[in-house]
Amino acid sequence: MKLFVDSGSVKDIEALAAIGILDGVTTNPSLLAKEGGDYKQILKKICQIVQGPVSGEVVATDYAGMLRQGREIAAIDEHMVVKVPLTRDGVKACKTLSSEGLRVNVTLIFSATQAWLAAKAGASYVSPFIGRLDDIGATGMTVVREIVDIFDSSEYATEVLVASVRNPIHVIEAARMGADVVTVPPAVIDQCFKHPLTDIGLEKFLKDWEKAQSVKV
Repeated sequence: MKLFVDSGSVKDIEALAAIGILDGVTTNPSLLAKEGGDYKQILKKICQIVQGPVSGEVVATDYAGMLRQGREIAAIDEHMVVKVPLTRDGVKACKTLSSEGLRVNVTLIFSATQAWLAAKAGASYVSPFIGRLDDIGATGMTVVREIVDIFDSSEYATEVLVASVRNPIHVIEAARMGADVVTVPPAVIDQCFKHPLTDIGLEKFLKDWEKAQSVKV
């Protein structure tokens, strides 16, 4: 399973890319709005850092506007992926853009039927939002399992990109279900690194080493 970071922060993305664990990035208008400045320049910089898929989302809600903005986003860098919402116009735009050879990430998916429609339209990625489903009392990972099952038994090349991830458990469940990609906020990636027994073990190793060195002296 590939790891994307869900962020518009160049600083955070640089730090994760330097570790060597990052495969790509997803952004959205809300994340980019937090950064300020020209969003195209920010996305270009992110592409240069990651050298992998970077999703940039349209803000238009009509078909013509999505096409125009989608083509502009794709022109920023060869690594750009056009992100469109799962609406009738969004699916229509996905079909047109994908037929032009552009990669499309269909976002705001909350059901397996929505993912299926996006795959039929040629989406490169579908993004089920599991955390938001959990928020309303549904089980987000159930939708991921349904989508993976459908795609495994079909001819679709569409990748399942698990989004709206809230904790490391979501990450593990996505991997166990066979998701292709998980996109994770920087704070949750930090949580994935941490375990109290790691800290305790490291502290003990270092103390034992220091004790041994003092005896030699």
